[in-house]
Amino acid sequence: MPQIKISTPAAAFLALAAFLLAFGRPVADATLAGPDAAPATRQVATQEDTADRHGSAYVSTHLYFGTGRHGGQPPIPEEEFLRFVAEVITPRFPAGLTLQEARGQWRDKEGDINRERSYELTVLYPVTEAHRRDTDIEYIRRAYCLRYGLESVGRADVKARADF
Repeated sequence: MPQIKISTPAAAFLALAAFLLAFGRPVADATLAGPDAAPATRQVATQEDTADRHGSAYVSTHLYFGTGRHGGQPPIPEEEFLRFVAEVITPRFPAGLTLQEARGQWRDKEGDINRERSYELTVLYPVTEAHRRDTDIEYIRRAYCLRYGLESVGRADVKARADF
């Protein structure tokens, strides 16, 4: 093997880089689990592949129900809101839903910021049912606004993968 004469730090760096490229193992393949373990990058890819096989395309719809009312009326009581859930929402989503209590704020049509107790409702449904479920969701939003004289119910739709 010929002798290499290194005279500067830059030359030393280049020599080390050449050695690592020729004989080193890529950092992406390095593991701490021993020589027989699969590289970390391959383990991550396998986990992602498994997740894809275990879920179907769903839509996750989140509705935001405020409880504050206009004109000095008292907020919608919890019992009354839960009655709305039982009478209007549950019949349209009998397979399941999630309801969380929250504190929200929003700016109304007069420009006032309203802070109120609120509820976030989450429903999951297959993408193939999106058109039919949209009708149900819009019915729920309109019914709540009409029943309590409110301006709106917030809505957010998110693509999801789900498995039950």
